[in-house]
Amino acid sequence: QVQLVESGGGLVQAGGSLRLSCAASGSIFSIHTMGWYRQAPGKQREAVSCISSSGASTYYADSVKGRFRISRDNVKNTMYLQMNLLKPEDTAIYYCAAEYLGGCPRSIHIASFEYWGQGTQVTVSS
Repeated sequence: QVQLVESGGGLVQAGGSLRLSCAASGSIFSIHTMGWYRQAPGKQREAVSCISSSGASTYYADSVKGRFRISRDNVKNTMYLQMNLLKPEDTAIYYCAAEYLGGCPRSIHIASFEYWGQGTQVTVSS
């Protein structure tokens, strides 16, 4: 079992930046593939990014490529999402997810993430 807690969301103007964090506990963080998803009002949840257990492999949705950067610190048991050049369409609840072993981007492609946080709200004003 892995417990995930997101933080770092908030209100920012378009063009601004935020850094989300996902703190994990309860299992060996370093052997889990991690990911970020988001869900905007009235829309389906969508995958944003993922990172392999070692951090060697990453994936980004086309909509965030070049603006967002995922990273992880296996000593601090924490994953991050640096979000730059934010747009109003980035407004959503952002969720972190984990899968024991797994792989990136495989865990996104086969929707196999097992553990989820409760989400953090990101609002980008125009």
